[in-house]
Amino acid sequence: MSADPDAGPDIEADAESETEIETDTDSDVDIGTADTMRERSNESRIKLWVVLGANRLLITGLMALVFFVGFVVIGELFIPAFESTLRSDDMIDLLFSTMISAIITAATLVVTISQLVISQENGPLGEQRNRLSNTMDFRDFTEEMIGAPTPPNPSAFLREIISASERQSNMLRDSISGNQNAQLRAEVDAFTNSLNGNAEEVREQLDGASFGSFDVINAALNYNYGIKIFHVERIANDHADSLTDEDMEILDDLKASLSMFGPAREHIKTLYFEWSLINLSQMILYVSVPALLVAGSSMVFIGGSSFPNSTLGISDTILVLGAAFAITLLPFFLLVSYVLRVATIAKRTLAIGPLILRESER
Repeated sequence: MSADPDAGPDIEADAESETEIETDTDSDVDIGTADTMRERSNESRIKLWVVLGANRLLITGLMALVFFVGFVVIGELFIPAFESTLRSDDMIDLLFSTMISAIITAATLVVTISQLVISQENGPLGEQRNRLSNTMDFRDFTEEMIGAPTPPNPSAFLREIISASERQSNMLRDSISGNQNAQLRAEVDAFTNSLNGNAEEVREQLDGASFGSFDVINAALNYNYGIKIFHVERIANDHADSLTDEDMEILDDLKASLSMFGPAREHIKTLYFEWSLINLSQMILYVSVPALLVAGSSMVFIGGSSFPNSTLGISDTILVLGAAFAITLLPFFLLVSYVLRVATIAKRTLAIGPLILRESER
């Protein structure tokens, strides 16, 4: 079986973009933001690696291994009391006949899901023309914002939008460098440092990332554009009297560039979901065939007395049945591994724009 094209690196956890400063005014200014996904979720690296970063085939294999070990341990604990039941031909037939039905049902369901995903890409000419028109309008606006043709590569596309927001942020800092409002200068300086640090980190993650892997989405999730939009709006509102028309125009451009990242990320995320569901469908169909072979062979050829011996003190019957059962569950484990990632991404990107849904981000 080929390597999972959906694999990704470990989730980055060591962002240094959070900045907190104090001014000589009566209140403290906290412009720093928790930018990376781990910082915003306040969850462990291991958990994020399992649900997001790790190769989905690796997670599938680990789940099968854990299940096999658990099956063997439980079997050894209870085999003295239920040995006659465990070695019963009827029990083995019932177990694997049930698994055959479950595998066929799962494969049929997966084919249905694939058809639903593919059907979203089909439509009459008018709908396809509208899709293209909306895409080209977005690209034209992006080209105007970045001052260059919009890259067709998703990772380069996101990098250009991030770079545009970074340029606008630096322009804002330069524009108010001589402003008499010390608190405004301090807030803008802290905000620019935070944005630049986050932008540089995400650009490095996007560099060389190819669509189809988790790399692009992983990096996009680490750019906390929503809270940055809020800070731009707050600076414009709190210091309206100290900002010139040129400053306000730069703030508007900065807000526009940050706002562009939202729909761009959502569009790429949607394409990634469709890509992942199609990959999942293919993988489940691939593993369903050997799973059916193992289930059928076990039901027909394995009996309660087929393996009377033991290995390392463990009954061979338990070892063989545990391995066969784990293999027949591979389609389910594969489904769980993919759904864990897709559901986690969907949950973390429910809101578009400056809306905070998680308590840990507040």
